Order: sequence, then C-alpha cells, then structure tokens
Amino acid sequence: MANILVVEDEPDLAALVAFNLKQANFEVTIAHTGDKALELAAQRLPHLVLLDLMLPDISGVEVCRLLKKRSPKLPVVFLTAKKEESDRLIGFESGAEDYIVKPFSVLELLLRVKAILRRVGVGDGDTQNISMGALDIDVAEHRCSVYGTVVPLTLLEFRLLQHLMTHAGQVQSRKQLLEEVWKVQGSLETRTIDTHVNRLRQKLGKVGDYLETVRGVGYRIRKPPPAKGVPPARNSA
Repeated sequence: MANILVVEDEPDLAALVAFNLKQANFEVTIAHTGDKALELAAQRLPHLVLLDLMLPDISGVEVCRLLKKRSPKLPVVFLTAKKEESDRLIGFESGAEDYIVKPFSVLELLLRVKAILRRVGVGDGDTQNISMGALDIDVAEHRCSVYGTVVPLTLLEFRLLQHLMTHAGQVQSRKQLLEEVWKVQGSLETRTIDTHVNRLRQKLGKVGDYLETVRGVGYRIRKPPPAKGVPPARNSA
C-alpha cells in the first residue's frame, strides 16, 4: 500500500484530503508544519508528498528542496491556493512533479496522484512484489515463497507478513498491527498477535529468524545481510 504524506496547515482540509486518499486505498500520514513533514519523512520515506506552499514555519518550496536533496526520486505535488504563473514556476523549479491549485476536484487529485505513482513504478494498489533475501511475496497472486518453494499462508498471515515486509527494518507496535492488519482499534488481545507471529515464523522455516521480537514494543522484519561475495549497495548520495 502506497504511503502519502499530506503537508497542510489547515486541519479540516488535511483531514478531507486524507479521508479521500484512504478511501482510495492509500496509507496517509499528516503533518501541519514543514519541520514535522521533514521529521516524518526522515522516519519513514513516503511514496509521494502532497505539499502546501504556505506553511506556518518554513515555506513549502524549502521543504520540497530539502526532501529532494535527501531523496531525489521522491514525488512531490504542490497543493496550494497560490495560482500565479510565477508561483507555479518556482514550484516546478524546486523539483515538484505537479502543481494543483485550490479549490480542487478530489477526483482530479486522486487521478493525478495515481498517475504519478504509476509513473515512478509504485502503482495505486497492492500489486507489487516484495523480495527480501530468500523470502518473496507476490501480492497480486497472494503467494509467499522461501528459496523458491511456495509456503501456504492464511489470509491473515499473508497480510501480517506483507505489512512487516513493506515496513522492513521498522518496529511495528502491537497497536499498529491491530489497526493495519486486523483493522480493529485495540479491541483484540495482543496474545492473538503473538500467536500469529509465532505461527508465521514457524511456517517461514529457515528465514523465520527474519521476523524479530522487539521486547516491550512489537515486531519487525529485519533486512538480511547481503550474500557472501556480494558487495553492499553503494550510497549514491
């Protein structure tokens, strides 16, 4: 599921945009200031940023430049009331992929977001394949394999694994797992999560140790080290 960071200082508008994005099956994070947006992006890089030009602390243009400096391929779309041609030019010169003027059509916004995500190879649904060491999942086919051998998983086990692999290296609290995988708001015993994690770990066999318990917090899928003889990827920054 693609994650979109909405940077908007008007709470009502931010909530409206977030609601419609969630209805379109996107995961959404909201920031009301530029500093908060940069903090959230550093913690977890989104797939796309919807960014207001006028923020209470630093300008959207500066936020865009800083995001692009850190992650050049991160798509940024300005969502702003500033409609002058000079504002558009400044927005695009800062690295933005698109510029949408308020008031806007929600349908148009969704179509543009989906088009940009498809262009950068993310897509607008959960159709991607995810690979990690000897572990692979095909979301479209709902198939998990270890060293090329298919591992039968229940629907819930597959969703749990997909969520953890999508957030590889990041600790997912039991509360997060309840909300994102079980789709409930804390009404389920956390023992149920622990049971499912243990079953999943057993089914994964030799790669079951990819799934780590973070005591007192939750779980994460750790990124396996590169195979012997294969040098680690070099940072191009």
